[in-house]
Amino acid sequence: MSQVEGSRAEESRAQGSIAGPRPRRQGWLRPDLLVSELRTLFVRRRTWAMLLALAAIPVLIAVAVKLSASPPHPGEGPPFLDRVTQNGLFVGITALAVSIPLFLPLTVGVVAGDTIAGEAGLGTLRYLLIAPAGRVRLLVVKYVGAAVFCLVATLMVALAGAAIGAMIFPVGPVTLLSGNTITVGESVVRALIVALYITVSLLGLSAIGLFISTLTEIPVGAMAATAVLAVVSQVLDSLPQLEWLHPWLFSHYWLDFGDLLREPIVWNSFQQNLLLQAGYAVVFGALAYGRFVTKDVLS
Repeated sequence: MSQVEGSRAEESRAQGSIAGPRPRRQGWLRPDLLVSELRTLFVRRRTWAMLLALAAIPVLIAVAVKLSASPPHPGEGPPFLDRVTQNGLFVGITALAVSIPLFLPLTVGVVAGDTIAGEAGLGTLRYLLIAPAGRVRLLVVKYVGAAVFCLVATLMVALAGAAIGAMIFPVGPVTLLSGNTITVGESVVRALIVALYITVSLLGLSAIGLFISTLTEIPVGAMAATAVLAVVSQVLDSLPQLEWLHPWLFSHYWLDFGDLLREPIVWNSFQQNLLLQAGYAVVFGALAYGRFVTKDVLS
């Protein structure tokens, strides 16, 4: 009897060695799913076409100013344009100010609107849920992917502007809006903080796009609706008759990054913007969750 039990024990050990060790249990936010999402997003030609188009904005600004017969006067054109000829580092800041009303929201609308609707349109949404990804986990991963794109797109504008500005304009200590002068290294840090501010500004729009994307299986419709809402919010923000509504609009603080170019830095607008965008992310994230977890996924 002991020999039989011994042989069975050896058999089970052998089977265990063939099967190999148990796979480790992954965390709630699966890194492989997030890496796969980011890889899929940034290998698309459409994504790089949008990023290159954003990078072309500071190049066009710098070339136009360089070829103009006279330098821009103070208050003429976009914010900080008159400072470009004095210091090339302002090209990136000017390009961000030009991009935030339309170009950045348009690209973010394309990415956020495609998050769920794009998978449904391609017929891959059902397979992602079978993986198993889980509906809540998939929503979080999609939103994180859109947020990463916001950061990359903003940095693309800022870094392209700094590069082209350094190539064709003088670069030196930067005079801030408060009249203080900082070194080139400190000015680069300020530019990165401005880029972070604008990235935060786009997080609410990303959450809106994610929610709209759960309502349809046609990604173009979700993209267009998200971009249109960005324009509508800015139009409403410009109407003095709706002043009571302005602090609640997700675009209200988009252009208030000038406080970051003072000495010392005034963080009030950054904090208010962060709180506003977090509120939009929570509200529209909850709406996206309520819609997506009850949605019949047929494709």
